[in-house]
Amino acid sequence: MNKLVFSKANYIIMLIGIAFLIIGFITMSKDDQPHGFGTLGLTIGPTFLLIGFIIQFVAIFYKQGKKE
Repeated sequence: MNKLVFSKANYIIMLIGIAFLIIGFITMSKDDQPHGFGTLGLTIGPTFLLIGFIIQFVAIFYKQGKKE
C-alpha cells in the first residue's frame, strides 16, 4: 500500500490555507478603486494572502506526535 507523504492533519491545514488564498484573491478583485488602490486591494486582500501562505508553510512542516 502506498503511504502518503503527509498526514490527514497536514491536508486539512493545507485546505484551510487554500481557502485563505482564494478569499484573498477574491477580496482583491472586488476592489472598486482604479488599479486596485482601495482598502480591499492594498490591505485586506494581501493580508489574507499572507496568512494563507503562512498557513501553507505551517502545513508542510507540521508533524503530529507519534501515537504509541
